[in-house]
Amino acid sequence: MPRRTMIEAIRDAMDVSMARDERVIVYGEDVGFFGGVFRCTQGLQAKYGKNRCFDAPISESGIVGSAIGMAAYGLRPCVEVQFADYVYPAYDQIVSEAARLRYRSNNDFTCPIVVRMPTGGGIFGGQTHSQSPEALFTHVSGLKTVVPSNPHDAKGLLIAAIEDPDPVIFLEPKRLYNGPFDGHHDKPVTPWSKHALGEVADGHYTIPLGKAAIRRPGSAVTVLAYGTMVYVAEAAAAETGIDAEIIDLRTLLPLDLDTIVASVKKTGRCVVVHEATLTSGFGAELVALVQENCFYHLEAPVTRVAGWDTPYPHAQEWDYFPGPARVGRALVETMEA
Repeated sequence: MPRRTMIEAIRDAMDVSMARDERVIVYGEDVGFFGGVFRCTQGLQAKYGKNRCFDAPISESGIVGSAIGMAAYGLRPCVEVQFADYVYPAYDQIVSEAARLRYRSNNDFTCPIVVRMPTGGGIFGGQTHSQSPEALFTHVSGLKTVVPSNPHDAKGLLIAAIEDPDPVIFLEPKRLYNGPFDGHHDKPVTPWSKHALGEVADGHYTIPLGKAAIRRPGSAVTVLAYGTMVYVAEAAAAETGIDAEIIDLRTLLPLDLDTIVASVKKTGRCVVVHEATLTSGFGAELVALVQENCFYHLEAPVTRVAGWDTPYPHAQEWDYFPGPARVGRALVETMEA
């Protein structure tokens, strides 16, 4: 089976989808001729032409707004917002139009669009290229929110998102584009070509939205994570020697609550890890759900490890980034509670 980077897997997902369905179009800032700032769309314009893969003006609201109109007329746009930090001008279109179209039209119209965005830090992008805004979308009824952690999942989830009849926010952890990152910035990164999850099948396959994956079975404590934090949690478990069960959520909405509940009922303990700021982050929702569904099985309070409630700092990148040391301390404290 071929091995691909996450960039190549995402590109392959769009390629497969465009080949199967002429209604699928791809566009965004520098997406066409240039192939995207991270090259996720490289070669698609040459293969499918300027009518199906093209550059858009620097207007996130215009990109998403036009995609909504195209979707209402039967197309399936897969648009790119160059960084998740740039999505805020388009937020009104996403929330007030895309997410509401099916409901407000009494099911006469749907909005089958995908909004792709590189997300998260760890690349010295500073405060305007490192944000993790996933919680803003999970709060909105009518949206689905996806965060893949590896090339295999990225391709299957993106094809599923493109084929979904409703709007999907597809957040791509850019620190994982070329290899899994365990939070040790001073160590070389293992490329996807040497990692099992870098194996990406040719052709069409999907991974259902709303189904989590258990990345590391364990019996002592459940760790809920997504994106880059899956690998940080794995490193923390290895370094502390704690038998943690690590769940990669993959899709935040719809959420695979059954897998979460089964794991926490087994372990009796839970640690939630995400890179976004702590206050009102998606981890708060996860903690509430665990408390509601597993209260009588918990042996200790649920713990959160997250980014600090500050703008993402450039000079103190690794003080902000939740690394293995912080996650490891949370695991130890949860076990000792």
